Formats: sequence, C-alpha cells, structure tokens
Amino acid sequence: MTKQKTIDMTEGSLPKNILFFSLPLMLTQMLEVLFNLSDVAIAGKYADYIALGAVGSTTLLVSLFTGILIGVGSGVNVRVAHRLGAQKADGDTSATARTIYTAFAVCGVIGIIVCLVCGIFARPMLEALNTKDELIDGAVLYLHIYSLGMPAMALYNFGNGVLSACGDTKRPLVYLSAAGVLNVLLNLFFVIVCKMAADGVALASVIAQYVSAGLILRRLLTTDDSCRLRLSHRLFDKKACKGVLMIGVPTGMQNAIFAVANLFVQTGVNHFDAIMVSGNSAAANADTLIFNVMSAFYTACASFISRNHGAGKNDRIMKTYGISLAYSFAAGAVFGGSLLLFGRQFLSLFTNEPRVVEAGMQRVMIMGWSYCISAFMDCTIAASRGIGRSVVPTVIVIMGSCVFRVIWVYTVFAHFMTIPSLYLLYSFSWAITAAAEIAYFMHSYKKFIKAP
Repeated sequence: MTKQKTIDMTEGSLPKNILFFSLPLMLTQMLEVLFNLSDVAIAGKYADYIALGAVGSTTLLVSLFTGILIGVGSGVNVRVAHRLGAQKADGDTSATARTIYTAFAVCGVIGIIVCLVCGIFARPMLEALNTKDELIDGAVLYLHIYSLGMPAMALYNFGNGVLSACGDTKRPLVYLSAAGVLNVLLNLFFVIVCKMAADGVALASVIAQYVSAGLILRRLLTTDDSCRLRLSHRLFDKKACKGVLMIGVPTGMQNAIFAVANLFVQTGVNHFDAIMVSGNSAAANADTLIFNVMSAFYTACASFISRNHGAGKNDRIMKTYGISLAYSFAAGAVFGGSLLLFGRQFLSLFTNEPRVVEAGMQRVMIMGWSYCISAFMDCTIAASRGIGRSVVPTVIVIMGSCVFRVIWVYTVFAHFMTIPSLYLLYSFSWAITAAAEIAYFMHSYKKFIKAP
C-alpha cells in the first residue's frame, strides 16, 4: 500500500501548505457538524416542528460538551505537533510515543466524564434554559441518548489531533465521511421506517460516532510512522499529561465559555414562541457550519506555529499567523455573504413551515455579515496557543465573550426585546475580544519568541 503524503509544516510555501492542510480538515469538521445538523434537518422535515424544536433546543448544550472535547483534541494537536517538531531536531521518538499514549488516556477519561455529566444533568440544564414544555421531554430523551456517544467523540478528536499534527488531514476526512453517510442513512431509517423522532436521530448519531472513532483508532494502532498509538500504561507520562491539559483544558474551557455565553442568548430566544425557537434552531445550524469551516484555518495556525516553534523556525510564526487570518476572514466573508443571499433556501432544508423560515431569517440577517469579524479573535487565540500561551487568552474570552454578552442580554436586549437587538451582541463582543487578544499575542510574541 502506498504511503500517503503528509504536509511538511516546517518547509516549503506557507500559503500553499496551510491551504492544502486546511481543506481536508475543513471538510472533516463540516462533516462532524453534519451529525447534529442532519438530526435537526430530518427531524424537522420528516417528523414535525415540535421534533425540530426539541432537537434544536439541545444545540447549545451539545455545543457546550462537544466544545470541551474538541478543545482537548486541539490540545493534543498542539502538543504532538510541538513534540514532532522537536523530534526532528533531537531524534527522540520515545517522547512522541509517550505524548500520544498519554493524550489517548486523557481523552478517554474526559469523554467518559462528559458523557456522565451530560446524561445525568440533561433535564436540569434544559429547564434552566426555560425550554418550552412541549419540547422538553423530546429534548431530554435526545440528550440522554446523544451523551452515550461522547466517549467516541473524545477518541475521534484525539485521533484527529494526532493525525493533523503529523500533517495528515485526509484520512480523518475519509473516516468521518463514511460515518457521516451512515449517520444520514440511519436517521432516515429510524425516523421514516421506525417512526421514531428525537430518539431515532440521536441513536443514529451515536452509532456513527463510534464508527468514526473505531476507524481512526484502527489507523493509529496499525501505522508504522511517528503517529502510532502504542497501548502500554508504561508510556503514561505526567509531564506529557500536564502539557496536554495545559493547552487542552483552557481551549476546552474557551469553547465551553462560548457555549455558556450562548446559553444566555438561548434564554433570551426562549422568551418568544415555539415558532421563533424553531426558526432560531434552524438558523443556528449555519453558525455551526461556518464556524467549523473557519476553524480549519485556526487549527492550521496552531499546528504550523507549534511545529515550527518546536523545530526552532520562529521566523515562520508571524507569517503563519497572517496567512491563516487572511484565509479565515475570507471564509467568513464568503460563506456569510452566501447565507445572506440564500438564507431562505438554507432554512427550508430544516422545515416545511414558512413561519419558521421567516423567524429564522431574522437571525440570518444579523449573523450573515458578522462571521468574518470573529476571525480576528479566534485566529489570534490559535496563534497564542501555538506558542504555548493559553491561559490569558481564555481569561480574555471570559470577559469579552461571556461577561459582556450576559451584560448585553440583561441591558440592551432587556430594553428592546427584539431578535435583532439580541444577535447584535455577537459582532460587538467579537470585535472587543479580538482587540484584546491581538494585543496579548503581539506582547507574548515579542517577549517569549522574538526577545530570546
């Protein structure tokens, strides 16, 4: 079998390599989103708007928990990339093996913990969000089943982080493509043939998640390169564990903070009727899709910076940051603009009810032009993570994207009580947070990278 070519992060053209690294990753992350997106679409099209609202009411909680797992996977990516960069200089392959096994153990444990928390506290969390009475039972059932797939999701993100750090973003795409097709087919089978609703689409997602995790672990266990996972508890390394957690936990917290801040937004949405809630649920799928497209460039930014930093090629750090920022901004502008033009057609994928489409368009008209602003914040956070600075950026996010949003909900939105006044908080909070993140990254680069 021919060995698949990987991207060299420390040599060659940065614009070309970052783009070729990001494109498969972009498709992979879009497919990962399709797990939940296809749940919402099929529930809305083949069940009813109550099923759509029930599944959609869980979107922010699903984002909260999956954000933690994706964040830990990002920590794996950065630490393995840094170790591979250092390995190129010192030739120590055993340190890389210890890092990979330790990351596997950490992700497995965190996946189980997230599964238990999500399953046990599903109803209290949904009640805290003021979920509508007609939606809450279906939403609780969906979360109970969906939570069973969290350990598999944790292991898939671990594997994706390792393979991406090695420069291989194509295999995770292939594995997730297979699982994604299975997910859609099972969704249709459970909802149309078995006459299930929220429970059917959740079950389909869980099965698909275990398939994707199984495929990526099989690759890591059988490969003969530096990415190989060796299952031996003797490889567990406390220093590697600390390294993964020091990047992964703040990154996971950062993702969770976004979701927590959005819980307050969801609470604001829940002041309106079930039609508005369902329209918001349909429109929110565009957020997840576009953010994951842009996120591919953030992963590339962190991976390339960490790999070059580990290899001592610090002259490529700022170039990587600038190129990744340009790509992510362009992606936000193009996809956001497309949503403004084709918003009704997009929303029609999730519902047959015209009133739900019109309700969703109120959100689309605000968010469509705002996505590109977030690139300045998220890409800069990824750059800071790539040079090993993750705690302060998380604190900045807490202040700019959590505290600020809560204040906005209870002041500006409380005064106007309209959907536009609620969603304008995103563009304002992104701009404020971006300014602070850029200032911190520039300071850290000069102090920890350029000065020595």
